[in-house]
Amino acid sequence: MSAPGAAEGGGRSGTAADWGGFEDNMQGGGSAVIDMENMDDTSGSSFEDMGEMHQRMKEEEEEEVEGEAGAAEEEDGEFLGMKGLRGQLGRQVADQMWQVGKRQASRAFSLYANIDILRPYFDVEPIQVRARLLESMIPVKMINFPQKIAGELYGPLMLVFTLVAILLHGMKTSDTIIREGTLMGTAIGTCFGYWLGVSSFIYFLAYLCNAQITMVQMLSLLGYGLFGHCITLFVTYNIHFHSLFYIFWLGVGGLSTLRMVAVLVSRTVGHTQRLILCGTLAALHMLFLLYLHFAYHKVVEGILDTLEGPNMPPFQRVARDIPVASSAVLNTTAKAIALTL
Repeated sequence: MSAPGAAEGGGRSGTAADWGGFEDNMQGGGSAVIDMENMDDTSGSSFEDMGEMHQRMKEEEEEEVEGEAGAAEEEDGEFLGMKGLRGQLGRQVADQMWQVGKRQASRAFSLYANIDILRPYFDVEPIQVRARLLESMIPVKMINFPQKIAGELYGPLMLVFTLVAILLHGMKTSDTIIREGTLMGTAIGTCFGYWLGVSSFIYFLAYLCNAQITMVQMLSLLGYGLFGHCITLFVTYNIHFHSLFYIFWLGVGGLSTLRMVAVLVSRTVGHTQRLILCGTLAALHMLFLLYLHFAYHKVVEGILDTLEGPNMPPFQRVARDIPVASSAVLNTTAKAIALTL
């Protein structure tokens, strides 16, 4: 019993010795109990690493989104800048169009204002025109102080048109009638040319002679002076007597001329200046009446004959057609008036 026991005891001791070596090895190498706190956690933190990577990727995505948003905002700013530039250009174009329209409107208003400047020269009552027509035939006696001259152009303009109509009437009642061609332009050119041309020339002489008169006053004075021409030509175109014409030429035409001469004398200082200015005006005014009565028709016929050309047929001219009875009545009346005078 002892032997097996001894043997069993020897086996146990051998086994214990073996385990003892293992224990010694374990004790020498470390404790048998696994210390979780001292273990390296690098191998067991894979989930945490994945979480950190996910968080990092998420942050990168957010940064990319923020960068894209910033780029989009910059692009929107550039787009808005282009729109703002276009808006500025549109406003500039609109302003330019407004300025152009305003300028054109101001020009239109200025043109109306320029036309309105002439209104005072034609704002006159018919009674005043009639009184000035009568005054144009009455020479003034007082020449020691400047005589008043009407500064309006309505009456003179109407007298010029009346003289045009009388010239056309005289062409129709003369010895020849021109059937082809127009006489209106010639008559208008003659009358307006005399009125404007002689007024300008006399105004220039008045400036040289130091006469106190304006251009508008000169136009008014000479225009009303044509009233005697209208009366003389209207009567002598219907009653064909040279003696009667000379009577009206000296009487009616002379009165209107003396009226203009007296007004200029009252506004001019110096005998030499008065003689030059008034003598020139009187000569031109009286000679123009002689021209209208004797030479105007022949001059017009000569001009029309010159303008017709070599290949054109001549203007047909026929003798005036005036009833014998009316002509006899007019001649008898004229003779009675001449005998009475």
